Amino acid sequence: MKHKVKFATLLLVAFMLGCNRPQTNKETAKIEADKDTVLLPSWSEGTSKHSIINFVTNTTKEGNSDFVPVADRIACFDNDGCLWAEQPMYFQLAFAIDQIKAMAPQHPEWKTKQPFKALLEGDMKTVMAGGEKALLQIVMTTHSGMTTDEFDKTVKDWMATATHPKTGKHYNEMVYQPMVELLNYLRANGYKTFIVSGGGVDFMRPWAELAYGIPPYQVVGSSGKVKYEVVDGKPVLQKLPEINFIDDKEGKPVGIHQYIGKRPVFTAGNSDGDYAMLQYTSASTAPHFGMIIHHTDSVREYAYDRKSSIGHLEKGLDDAAKYNWLIVDMKTDWKKIFSFEK
Repeated sequence: MKHKVKFATLLLVAFMLGCNRPQTNKETAKIEADKDTVLLPSWSEGTSKHSIINFVTNTTKEGNSDFVPVADRIACFDNDGCLWAEQPMYFQLAFAIDQIKAMAPQHPEWKTKQPFKALLEGDMKTVMAGGEKALLQIVMTTHSGMTTDEFDKTVKDWMATATHPKTGKHYNEMVYQPMVELLNYLRANGYKTFIVSGGGVDFMRPWAELAYGIPPYQVVGSSGKVKYEVVDGKPVLQKLPEINFIDDKEGKPVGIHQYIGKRPVFTAGNSDGDYAMLQYTSASTAPHFGMIIHHTDSVREYAYDRKSSIGHLEKGLDDAAKYNWLIVDMKTDWKKIFSFEK
């Protein structure tokens, strides 16, 4: 496909709300000192971990030349392949496929209509051969014709039952433990963390807060059009089978501008779909940090980059040195990938 539509701590929040005041830089420094020995525990000691800690320390220490005010500490993360796994297919596509199978009894015409016929027969090669048009048919069919609340419940129900084909774990357990630690670390130092993903915003919002500590209003993603209606006296938002915005590739900086309103200081991705977002961050005259998660561990996860149709990474690798982006090697930089690892 020419255009791949990627299907982006509560404790800290409670603490801050309980104190009812912003955390001072002295308090932040004390927290860092107290837990220095366990900082980012799933990260191996080395260049990657130290680069992250040095950047956060320099941008949050008042009086430092790289100090960034709290209001400007914006951190943006891709989701698929950056915060959670994306192989052997985007998890949102797995969701859509399961929904098609569940809806099939009400649609006998799908037995002879592509791409539904191939999907129901398990012929994913034919489905993928249909390209973007076929995938959009599947997504639009399963992501519309219902209210936003109904879709929210459908996603939550799927997350509670569906499991990953390799690990047997629920999909929301397939999050990267080192990245969860990084999100918590950034927030502990005054950063506000956002998901900026090609995945569907309505698909991510129901579970992102529990998985990452990122509330729904800090999730930017691709979206379909919705329509306000009053049904039986109750106001609802109906999901329509029309695309509203694609938050991928060059669309990511646009999404950041439209929905966040500030250029990120810290940005992380894993594919060329994140290139423009990383480049946009690096164009800032203020201190900035770009990071690419490189999938190099074929045993604990998957190894892929330049030749993969999912999470394709080529331009990002080639230009990383030019923009001083940190390349995180999963195999060597992460002691553990998932929380369920022993």
